[in-house]
Amino acid sequence: MATPTQKPPPSDEEDIRALLETVVKALHDKDAGAVVAHFDPGAVIFDLAPPLSHKVDLQGWQDWFDTWEGPVERKSRDLNFTVMGNLAVVHGLYHESAITKEGGHPAEWWMRATVALRKVAGRWKIIHEHTSVPYYMDGSFRAATDLKP
Repeated sequence: MATPTQKPPPSDEEDIRALLETVVKALHDKDAGAVVAHFDPGAVIFDLAPPLSHKVDLQGWQDWFDTWEGPVERKSRDLNFTVMGNLAVVHGLYHESAITKEGGHPAEWWMRATVALRKVAGRWKIIHEHTSVPYYMDGSFRAATDLKP
């Protein structure tokens, strides 16, 4: 218990928010090592790029960063936290934006995100991340990257 002059320890939700903000900074800085550092080595990723699932991949992150000119920006919205002991799930929306290296075109999109975390030795690590965009069900199979919340 904290004394009146001490700050109480951060809550699990605060710790997880801080971890997610550190990932946002790493995206902005295009620092693949800093992104990967927050994932458990056995984490399974379901993200926008093929294949259907993969493990944490430092080179894959660097290759993706190399397709952008300048920073990659991420803002989150409507994050919901569920923490039960040493497991947590966060879900909400991410908005990402960047400038393409080839052609210098602005790109931005909203995506759905679910992040599962496990606390090991007092530190939260991402054990699963799933990001996706819906697609139009009109037979075109076009990604619905023009949607906004």
